Amino acid sequence: MNPDSPALETPRAIYRADYRPTSHRITHVELEFDLKEEETLVRARLKVERNREPGAPDGPLELHGEDLDTLWVRVDGELWDQERLTLEAERLVISGAPDSFTLETEVRLHPEKNLQLSGLYKTTGTFCTQCEAEGFRRITWFLDRPDVMAVYRTTITAEKKRYPVMLSNGNRTSHEDLEDGRHRVVWDDPFPKPSYLFALVAGDLHRHSGNFTTKSGRDVALEIYVEHREANKCEHALTSLQKSMEWDERVFGLEYDLDIYMIVAVSDFNMGAMENKGLNVFNSKFVLAHPETATDADFEGVEAVIAHEYFHNWTGNRVTCRDWFQLTLKEGLTVYRDQRFSSDMHSAPVQRIENVQMLRSRQFPEDSGPMAHPVRPDSYISMDNFYTATVYEKGSEVVRMYATLLGEAGFRKGMDLYFERHDGQAVTCDEFRSAMADANGRNLDQFERWYRTKGTPRLEAKVDHDATAKTFTLKLRQDPGVTCAEKDFEPLLMPVEVGLIGPNGADLPLQLEGEAKPTGTSRVLELTEREQVFVFVNVAERPIPSILRNFSAPVELRQERSPEDLAFALAHDSDAFNRWEAGQVLLGEELLAMAACHQRGEPVELSKRSVEALRRVLLDDGIDGALKANMLALPSSLLLAQRMDVIDPDALSAARKSARQTIADALAADLRRIYTELEPTGGYTLEAQSIRSRRLRNTCLGYLVETGEGGVKLAARQFAASDNMTDSQSSLACLVGTESEAREQALAEFYARWKEDPLVLDKWFTLQAISPRPDVAERVVELTGHPDFNQDNPNRLRSLVGAFAGSNLAGFHRKDGIGYRLLGDQVLALQAKNPQIAARLVSNFNQWRRFDEGRQAVQKEQLERIAREPGLSKDVFEIVSRALTVQG
Repeated sequence: MNPDSPALETPRAIYRADYRPTSHRITHVELEFDLKEEETLVRARLKVERNREPGAPDGPLELHGEDLDTLWVRVDGELWDQERLTLEAERLVISGAPDSFTLETEVRLHPEKNLQLSGLYKTTGTFCTQCEAEGFRRITWFLDRPDVMAVYRTTITAEKKRYPVMLSNGNRTSHEDLEDGRHRVVWDDPFPKPSYLFALVAGDLHRHSGNFTTKSGRDVALEIYVEHREANKCEHALTSLQKSMEWDERVFGLEYDLDIYMIVAVSDFNMGAMENKGLNVFNSKFVLAHPETATDADFEGVEAVIAHEYFHNWTGNRVTCRDWFQLTLKEGLTVYRDQRFSSDMHSAPVQRIENVQMLRSRQFPEDSGPMAHPVRPDSYISMDNFYTATVYEKGSEVVRMYATLLGEAGFRKGMDLYFERHDGQAVTCDEFRSAMADANGRNLDQFERWYRTKGTPRLEAKVDHDATAKTFTLKLRQDPGVTCAEKDFEPLLMPVEVGLIGPNGADLPLQLEGEAKPTGTSRVLELTEREQVFVFVNVAERPIPSILRNFSAPVELRQERSPEDLAFALAHDSDAFNRWEAGQVLLGEELLAMAACHQRGEPVELSKRSVEALRRVLLDDGIDGALKANMLALPSSLLLAQRMDVIDPDALSAARKSARQTIADALAADLRRIYTELEPTGGYTLEAQSIRSRRLRNTCLGYLVETGEGGVKLAARQFAASDNMTDSQSSLACLVGTESEAREQALAEFYARWKEDPLVLDKWFTLQAISPRPDVAERVVELTGHPDFNQDNPNRLRSLVGAFAGSNLAGFHRKDGIGYRLLGDQVLALQAKNPQIAARLVSNFNQWRRFDEGRQAVQKEQLERIAREPGLSKDVFEIVSRALTVQG
């Protein structure tokens, strides 16, 4: 059967308001895969019944499909001819079938040619799948939407020698060897799931085994599958999984439900990982970890992503989203859960700081650009474009606000009610909010506005102290962000956690006007109007306010604070996040002022006040090493750029370079002493104190390299002596930005040692892509021709082109446009093969209107060049068209 080939059309948007239930339900799915080298046959047997729920259309069954070679279609065993079906490129319509019937289809696929890495594809000799969001339609004809939940049985047949491991969702129920050297395995998943959670893996893989005993006494087999050469890099992932399972039982009372939990690591994967029921498929970057090849951050990243995908078993799998507009229902909630887990496993203040840094560097710019959207979007052209920082990171902040408003006990009550009501269902964000409200006897109707308001809200704080009346007045006002029109903005229910720091540096007891007595030293104020006034009493001396503690709401705080007050807060605030924040604001304002001086051609120098504030942090033994490292770091250029009316990469780069030089020179003796004191005396460990020491020591090294030849020699010595990737990568990162023989030697040695390890080689590419050297763009262009650069591998592409465009503000935005042309070339070469990754790359042009006229012109030229490409994928079309037409 050959489907019609309609002419190319402009991709159309899908709207949340248009949601309707399906005309039919699919309750049982039987899939048979015959895996061969040149083709794969997929036979599907579906139990179909008409949907009688209110709002369901009364029409024929219309199935989704993409790139399917359809061999035959049967209804209740009868071959269905073309008079009773409509077969098009992406649509199969079954007419005249009874209300309840069995639909069988057989299709031919070519996974070995599938470079989109969506649906069923092959990577390094292994078959694997990626079905979220709409990849299952590339496997067989189906109602490929998340509100269609069915029970699956999967049969896989393949050559045993090539594919000894054959996996799918659920529990393995049978296995047999066949006479022709092939074998067959059957997997049954007893839990109804949407098609996006289907998974299949077949290959010759190493199995790393473990187990976990649940709180009810069930023994669960844990299996991690990797390439044989990576067999020694699995134990940390296994330990992380066991920790995650224990934590979810203890904190949320959630127990795993199958007899086996499997993870497979693959090297070609568009995402970080995928939570397929019982069979997670991971980007190898988030499974493989060994001290020689993985940094401390890599170890923590593996742990966090392992936890995230495991937590999806309940928040995403057992309860899933009704439609893709509700994606934050599972992703925002699960990001919040993995952040809480990581906080419990490591330093809670450092974890919170890093989460907020991610939010501000990735999501805030999204909020102010052409792709701005609420955490629950209203429309999309390609759903793949809405796996965004807004849905994930801002979505997690929305969930965090529930916990802040209701308290941890109240949040747990809401979660319990959510699962009690909706286990086995596909639901909406409103149903999650209702569970939180009903479990706690709260009216949270106003909170719904967080789900439909786009842009970063602004919170303005004004304070006044009356010494005579002993009152402290805090006036809070909320306003819309730049992409939300004033007429569309409605006041949000905003939790604002505050404290007051007395002249002696201690927190003051807080008593609001009208209260009989003080209640604690930190309070969550509920801002519900555009403007509200809160009056604290019995405040004899002027305090320093600590507002938005622990970043209690995802907003941009605007508050006038003198450098002296900021320095005081940096020294004394008991809230670790706001202590760090005070330093960032102090340094950020000064760096922006220095950038303005550079633009005017005036001298650029960091003040002694800021240098001394950092000296106090460096010498404060009460701050742990990891937190101290964060407090000593300058605000990034990416964050500072968001505060400029017209982004000037050169001025920001000059300001940061000057500031780092000043800090390094002024604190050189103390930096050198601490660096020496923290020299490791034993082998590498993942103990918390060891991680904190390495983080601080490498921060010191980063500054010391700015002092000249002596610092470069220190970095070269550390590189030569390091026995772990954390110290090796940190020292190489220091050297890469220098003009020295040590730089070239270290790069050559690192490549020679690790050229056979793809994940480590990714680091080699990235360190060069984010180098501050003025010739970095030429180097990146050169590296795109390197024998080890492979555009078809998402990790390698992200490690070079993605890192350069997304993380090197000055290098990518060079005035001559070399970076822009490079990105345009890469997008055009990739968009037909892997539109998901191409769309993410082209998003680096989204803020083109924020730059000067010259840079605007060159970026616009590249966007228009891409827009003219014949047959442009809908993923790239959506990003480019919005960038060109929507005013950010």
